[in-house]
Amino acid sequence: MKDSVAEEHLYLAFSHQYRDSIFPLHTSISLFLLSYCDCKLFKVFLVPTGEDVGDQCVTENLAGDLEIHLISRCQLPVVVQSCSLPAVVVKDDKFCRAGLSVVLRHIIQKTFEADPSKKDVLELLGFKKTCLKACAEVSQWTRLCEISIPLAVERFLTASPEHCRAIPPDILLLERKLGEPVRVHNDDKIRRQKLQQQKAGAKPAMPVLGKEAAEESKPGEVREHPPSSLELSVAFSKLLAQEAPDAISREAPHIRRTKTSDLPLLDHVFAEGLYFTVADLVLLPCIHQFLVSSKKQGKNLVNLPLISSWYRRVQEVPGVKKAAGKCNMELLQLPELMSAPEEQLQDSSSVPDELEEDNEDSHFIGGPRPTMTKLMENGIEAKFSPHPCPSWTLDWTSLPPAVSPGEGKMSRDRALRKQQQLNNLVAAVTKLAKPGDVIVDFCSGGGHVGIVLAYMMPSCQVILIENKELSLIRAKDRSDELGLNNIGFIQANLDYFNGTFNIGVALHACGVATDMVIEHCLRARAAFVISPCCYGFIQNTVKFKYPRSHQFKEILSYKEHMILCRFADQTAVQLPPERRLIGKQCMGLVDLDRAWAAEEHNYSVQVISMEPESCSPKNNMFVGIP
Repeated sequence: MKDSVAEEHLYLAFSHQYRDSIFPLHTSISLFLLSYCDCKLFKVFLVPTGEDVGDQCVTENLAGDLEIHLISRCQLPVVVQSCSLPAVVVKDDKFCRAGLSVVLRHIIQKTFEADPSKKDVLELLGFKKTCLKACAEVSQWTRLCEISIPLAVERFLTASPEHCRAIPPDILLLERKLGEPVRVHNDDKIRRQKLQQQKAGAKPAMPVLGKEAAEESKPGEVREHPPSSLELSVAFSKLLAQEAPDAISREAPHIRRTKTSDLPLLDHVFAEGLYFTVADLVLLPCIHQFLVSSKKQGKNLVNLPLISSWYRRVQEVPGVKKAAGKCNMELLQLPELMSAPEEQLQDSSSVPDELEEDNEDSHFIGGPRPTMTKLMENGIEAKFSPHPCPSWTLDWTSLPPAVSPGEGKMSRDRALRKQQQLNNLVAAVTKLAKPGDVIVDFCSGGGHVGIVLAYMMPSCQVILIENKELSLIRAKDRSDELGLNNIGFIQANLDYFNGTFNIGVALHACGVATDMVIEHCLRARAAFVISPCCYGFIQNTVKFKYPRSHQFKEILSYKEHMILCRFADQTAVQLPPERRLIGKQCMGLVDLDRAWAAEEHNYSVQVISMEPESCSPKNNMFVGIP
C-alpha cells in the first residue's frame, strides 16, 4: 500500500494551446480523463516542448479545477527523461509509467483504489480490464486510438486549407470500424433478445437517465434521447447501474432453437462496442477538435454518420458534459445524419493499405520443406556460431534468494532451466559491459535478467522495461529487498522508451517484440544480447515487414517466410525428435534473416544455441555488436 499514499507526479507535454485544447492531444486526453474521474491524486506538470514557453503561455482555464505546474525537460526525474510523455512517477522513486494507454489505465485504477464507490470509473477498463492494454505495435485498435487518430487530427488542424479538404484516412477507418458488427462477452444472449424483439415488433424500454445526466442538461436545451434499440438500452443500463432489460418474458422455443449464425448482429453504441470505455474518452477530445474545425470550414459530414451519432451519444453519458465544461470544451450539437453509401464507399477506398488488416492468409497448408529447399538451393542454411563460454555459470548458491528466479514463484525444475538461460545471457553481457554502461532489459517480465545484472554489475545502470504492471511491481519488490540503487523501472510499450543506452538485453521477447528490441538497439548503436520466442506470432506490422534481410527478400515471399515462422514454434520437448529438428532449423533460418538485417546496419551478429540446449525449447540467442 506504500504507493497509494506516496505522491504521484504526472508529466504532460505542452507544445501550444489552440481553441479549447492543449497540444499534443495526448495532454488534452489525459486532462479530460482526470476531469471525468474527478481525480485529484496527481500533482500535474506541463513540460514545454519548445525553448521559449513561459508561464504566461498557460492560461488559467486549461484543466478546470486542476492545479498545474510548469517544469522544463531537464528538470524531469532521470527515469522520465528516457520516456515519451505522458508519464507518471511516484515522487523520488525510480518506477515510471509512460505512454498514453498505460498512464490513462493507471489514473483509472488509482481513482478506484482511492474511492471504491466509483465502480463506473473502473468499468472504463472494459471486459477483464483489457481496454487499450495490448500494445499499439500488435493491436490495430490500440494503434488507431492511441497514435493514429490523435496524430491525424493534429495534422488536419495544422494543414493549410488546400491540404485539409479530404477527411483523414484514419478518421474514415474509425467510421468503418463503428459500422462493423459488435462482439461482446455473452453476446449470444443479447442477440437472442434482439431476435425476439424483432419478431415481436416491440421496442425496448429505455433506462431513465440518472440525476447527474439530467442535471447536465441546460435549461431550455432540447435533450436528444438515444434512439430505441436493444443495444442502447443494454449499454445505458450498465452506465446507470440499472438492471439490463430482459427479453419479453422468457425466450420463445423457436428463439432458443435458432442457430447462433442466424442471430441478428449487434450494432456499435460506443467505440469498442456496447459499453462506454476509456477508448471513448481518448477519442472524444480528438474527434471534437476535428468536428469543430470541419464545421468552421463548412465541411459536410455526410460521410461520417456513425462518428456523428457516436459523438452525440457520448454526450448522453453521465459525467461527460461536466468534464467537458471543466476543460472548456464546448461540445457541438450535431444534426442526425443519414449515411450516404456511395460517397462513403468512394471515400473509404482512400484508406491506405497500411491501415488495413493484413489480408494475407495466415493459415498455411503444407510443411516447411519446400521453403527450406528453396533456401538451400540458394546456398542458405541455418548457421550457429560456437558458444563463446559454454560452461560459464553463476554460483547461484552464493547469491541472495531475491536474485534467483525461484523468487519469481516458479517450480524447482523451471527455476533451474531459468538459471541456465540466465547463465547464457549474463555471460554474454559480462563480456560486453564496461563500468558506467547503461543496460536495458527489454520485455523484462518479473526482472529475472535485469535484477541479476544489476546485482552482479554495481558499476552499471540497469533499466527494466515491461508493459505488464504486476510483473514489474514484483521485480521492484525483489530489487527493494536487495537494496539495489543502480536500477530503474519503466512500465511502457517499447516505442515509448527513447533513452540512450549501451547494451540491450531481452530473454524470450515474444514474436515481433524481438525485432522491436533489435530496432531500438540499432537506433542507439548499442550492443544486444537477445533470445527470441513465439516465432508463430511474427507477422507484418506497420513498422516491420518480413522477411527482414535483403538476401531473404530476394528468395522468399512473405507467405513462405511465415511458413518458417509457424514451424519454428514446433520445438516442444513432447514432439518427435525429427519434428523438433525441423523446428530448430526453421528457428535458425528466421533468426539468420534477422541477423543479416542487423548486419546491413554495420553490426557483427552471431546466432548461438544456449547451453545446455535443454534449458528451453526456444534456445537461440543473438549477440550483436556495432
